[in-house]
Amino acid sequence: MVPDEAVAAAELALETSGSDPARAGELAREVLRSMTVPDEAATIAHRALALAARELGDLPLAESHLSRAVGIALAAGLRHRAAQARLSLVHVNAELGRPTQALTVAAAAEPYLRPVEVAKLGVHRAVALARLGRYAEAADQCDRAVGLLGEDPRFLAGALLNRGLARAFLGEFEAAESDLARCAELAGRAGLDHVVALAEGNLPFLAARRGDLPAAFAAYRRAEDSLFGYPERLATTRCDLAEALVAAHLPGEARVLLDLAVPELIAAGAQGALAEALLLLARAELRTGEPHRALQTAERAGAALTAQERAALVPLTTEIALRARLALGSPTRELLTELLACADDLDETGHAEVAGELRLTAAEVALLVGDRAAADGQLDRLTRGPGVVSRHASALKRELAGDRRGAFAEVRAGLSEVAARTATAEDPRVRAHAAKAGEPLAGFGLTLALRTGRGRTLLAWAERWRAVAGGSGRSRVPGVAELRAALGDAVLVEFARNGDELVAVAVSPERVSLRRLGSFSAVAEAVVRLRYGLRRAHLRDGRAADVAGEAALLERLLLDPLSGVLGGRALVVVPTGALHTLPWPVLPSNSGRRVSVASSAASWLAGGRVRATGAGRVVVAAGPGLLHAEAEAEMVAARHPGAERIPALRPEVVTALPGTGVAHLAAHGTFCSRSPLLSGIDLEDGRLMAYDLLRLRVPPRLVVLSACDAGMAHAPADGAPLGLAGAFLSLGTQCVVASLVPVRDEETLDLMTVFHELLAAGHCPAQALATANAKTGVAGFVCLGYGDQPVATGRAGSATQLDQEPT
Repeated sequence: MVPDEAVAAAELALETSGSDPARAGELAREVLRSMTVPDEAATIAHRALALAARELGDLPLAESHLSRAVGIALAAGLRHRAAQARLSLVHVNAELGRPTQALTVAAAAEPYLRPVEVAKLGVHRAVALARLGRYAEAADQCDRAVGLLGEDPRFLAGALLNRGLARAFLGEFEAAESDLARCAELAGRAGLDHVVALAEGNLPFLAARRGDLPAAFAAYRRAEDSLFGYPERLATTRCDLAEALVAAHLPGEARVLLDLAVPELIAAGAQGALAEALLLLARAELRTGEPHRALQTAERAGAALTAQERAALVPLTTEIALRARLALGSPTRELLTELLACADDLDETGHAEVAGELRLTAAEVALLVGDRAAADGQLDRLTRGPGVVSRHASALKRELAGDRRGAFAEVRAGLSEVAARTATAEDPRVRAHAAKAGEPLAGFGLTLALRTGRGRTLLAWAERWRAVAGGSGRSRVPGVAELRAALGDAVLVEFARNGDELVAVAVSPERVSLRRLGSFSAVAEAVVRLRYGLRRAHLRDGRAADVAGEAALLERLLLDPLSGVLGGRALVVVPTGALHTLPWPVLPSNSGRRVSVASSAASWLAGGRVRATGAGRVVVAAGPGLLHAEAEAEMVAARHPGAERIPALRPEVVTALPGTGVAHLAAHGTFCSRSPLLSGIDLEDGRLMAYDLLRLRVPPRLVVLSACDAGMAHAPADGAPLGLAGAFLSLGTQCVVASLVPVRDEETLDLMTVFHELLAAGHCPAQALATANAKTGVAGFVCLGYGDQPVATGRAGSATQLDQEPT
């Protein structure tokens, strides 16, 4: 191969590397196999091999080829070719976790590049700047490049892609979306399918940043398909979405993505993205209650970021590690010193919000270790600033000064600020997790209320927090007289936590009773054991556990202290934490008792205000894979004249749900504890997930989820249980009947037969379920929401209209 032919062949390999990396590799290797390959051709060929390896996700191999290209070019005096190789090395170094080194390489290359190549260099510089958190500078680099790259679709698309991401981090969402759309259009016309996939792969991140999580997950599903075969690119997409989810207070969902992304980043050698992924993973682990893992991951992230000279991010890893240590052990003066030093570092590196939260923690630690001066110093500093942390600091100062009334006022004002933010989110998952920012303040308010010893005060503060987490946007809480009027002879019991202490307030016709019930952890562990026993009993999985014993234990812990209030009356339960997963009818004294489970007293009252006019449609669907699903669907249709059988397909089910009086869905159910709105029931064309329901405007009045685990919920904050049943209730469904544990198909059919007979005869859902439970002995189903009102059913087409009274 003569020199000119070798150079031309190497250039062809270089041009092909973006659209067909495998073919580019073959062409480049053919050039290098030549006996007399000239230095210029060898330099270009190694650069082509590097870019092909980069596209295929092998960053270390890409670096190796680029280093060889630079060395060959410099030895031959080819400074321009060396600069071109360095241009490509900038991006690879940034992805390998060396953004500072990448900028140094860029500076060395720039003097020997042509103007259009300097523009290309700016596109790669933007990647390094973004890794360092310098998003405005990254966008500026791309701004300059866009005007000079009109004849190069590959780099122009790259400039638009990088600018779109930088703008997303800067909160310029419309401009970011425009850049990504232009990138995809340009790359599509040029046949750069992998760049189209990258642009579309960033849509989940952008949608999540904008707060549109249904759109984010839908876009992520598309990205998984379009980025198949590019594992490192897909891993980066997952990390970007995970970062947005962490910012939206959705750590469980973020962990699902990060657990998939981290191994791929390790395999690709993408050290820059890996360090950020570890930082995100550590925060997600801490927020999902795994401090041991969070500590280890934070230390790994800190070491990686330090090695990469990314000093601005290191204090964030230190903050996570300190919080993990605090969760794992007792506070000490030494730990206090470290907390204060870290807060200073966070302020110096531009993380003022995180620093403020850590200073409040430091003040609380200082009080615990007896350093009042340090506590006062931090509180004085915090009260001068804005936001919820400042309100919390002010409340704590007032309480320390003996001004409890003033402390309550500060807590109330802070929770109102949180409520104003959460009320704007349509997605219940976003509302619940956004409210987490106010949880420490709400906890302090609950502590103050408990110190008064008055049940009415504790109930009011527990309800105030549930209203915030549930997204009502209102600080009004139900009064005792209002509750008594709605309850009649029934009793409402609301549970709350103060640290590890579980407390209950019971509202009965005669009095309001406050009971301190002991360790919440002990109750939560008993709930887990009971659920395990029920699961094994229903699935007949080996020797049955002691279900009766665990149920009796929970009865002693939860209801015995209230036995004088409850008697045989109907019960409305407002759970906290793990109590959302307890099948309440299983407790011995609840056998045959009418029991409803609500997210708050206020939501239960609101459910009671829903009125039906006319007869409601009954729709029934039977999912695949269940032995008795068809028989169950036929039974339901027979009990309700005019009931409508609908295909078990997602579009048909979602279309049929609005405005129905009763929707009965018999199918396999799945609960995702880390990502509750990915919970759902399996239909013929896939899973109907909780987040598929978020755009329903007129929800069914009564939903019966005849599916294992369909009633399960994860409550990131009291007042906001998330899951399939919770999604219906958050949309305005009055009542959901669902199982919290697996129940055998034939037993479910027995239970549902009795339930629907009673429902059709005019019994309210809660009483129909209680009677069906007692008659059949089938345990696991619970009445969620307001179950004390009969549901009118009749022939299809006689629509049920729901009138919602003002609340």
